[in-house]
Amino acid sequence: MTISSSLNAGVAGLQTNAQRLASISDNISNSSTYGYKRVQTDFESMVLSSGGGSYAAGGVRANTQRLIDERGPLITTSNPTDLAVRGAGMLPVAQAAQVQTAGADAPMFLTTTGSFRTDAEGYLTSQSGLVLMGIPAAADGTIPPFPRDTADGLEPVRINTGQLAGNPTLNMSLGINLPATETEFGAAALTEQLSVEYFDNLGTSQSISITFTPTPPATATDPATNEWTMVMTDSAQAGDEIGRYTLTFTDARTAGGSLATVTPIPTVTPAGASPAYDTATGLINVNVAAGPITIDIGAIGDNEGLSQLSYNFAPISVTKDGSAIGNFIGLDVDPNGFVRASFDTGEIRTVYQIPLVNVANPNGLQAFDSQTYLPSRESGAFFLWDAGDGPTGDIASFAREESAVDVAGELTDMIKTQRAYSSSAKVIQTVDEMLQETTNIKR
Repeated sequence: MTISSSLNAGVAGLQTNAQRLASISDNISNSSTYGYKRVQTDFESMVLSSGGGSYAAGGVRANTQRLIDERGPLITTSNPTDLAVRGAGMLPVAQAAQVQTAGADAPMFLTTTGSFRTDAEGYLTSQSGLVLMGIPAAADGTIPPFPRDTADGLEPVRINTGQLAGNPTLNMSLGINLPATETEFGAAALTEQLSVEYFDNLGTSQSISITFTPTPPATATDPATNEWTMVMTDSAQAGDEIGRYTLTFTDARTAGGSLATVTPIPTVTPAGASPAYDTATGLINVNVAAGPITIDIGAIGDNEGLSQLSYNFAPISVTKDGSAIGNFIGLDVDPNGFVRASFDTGEIRTVYQIPLVNVANPNGLQAFDSQTYLPSRESGAFFLWDAGDGPTGDIASFAREESAVDVAGELTDMIKTQRAYSSSAKVIQTVDEMLQETTNIKR
């Protein structure tokens, strides 16, 4: 019994050390594989007898585990859609073959890094056939609410590299100084003019023309009126007026030159009421041919909008949103996972958000080819986090995660495993010699 148990223990030693050598060879062969997670083989003793009586060798068994929670170092690249997770969490991906057949219903896999580029159909795909998945943005660039405990809201990220994009103007801000001397008696009372471009719903360039006409005092003894008439016309409506206002500015010591009153007055062509002015916000909602535009001329007492100082007419800061039609020129991903498309007009539009997937036990994930994983009973349920929120890290673009393998450590383990294997083989040889001696007793 004791001799045969020694033989079994020696055989178990060969098997377990061979298994450990397999994991070491896997680790070494993948030492240059991006995102590879090291496999670790541990030994556990087996006890068949304890206490008094004859002793029987129990042997050893191997327990192999992939250390998915270990992260390799990040290296920089030149591709903006080379992505790596910096910290906890994993990127959602799908198999390209399954995307072709199932589309948005393709099952979700997980990975920690990938080099993604648009394929012939516009999908962000890696060389190993993984398609990046994300939440599509709404037309205004916002991310709609999506379920966090299921992959139902995820879709393969698909970019139309030939797309055109235009954005209508919705907001405008006027930072303009009017010359104070023009409202004094005897001044030339020149009308100041300004044209501000805006973009309609089709990306066509239009303009709002604005005139400022001073109101001089009636006699030389009267003080400066500090009063102007502002008229706005729309080029898309053949120059029809969209607003007419009387502006007065204060000459007080503490707030000199700021707006004192803004009074809407009826428009002339065509005749009608002018949009109201909000004294608290300084906003006027005018209606151009393409729809409403909110114009900020500054609140009462505010120096950020219209002002009346010094001698010169000066459009200091005139801004607007919107853009003309532009061509797609590039893509980038920010640390919070927002995928943004850039156009040659300077517009940047959010098209997707990439969430990070987190599980309670990453080492319990089921491993597949190409450094991909699936949630399992051992890993626990998954949850989709916004990158940088909760327990997750953020997403690094222009980056790849290197292998988590330490080659020097693996070579050291290989030497120890080789010695242990040789020793187990020596045990078997010794048992064989002892059994031969036992057999020779009969002779």
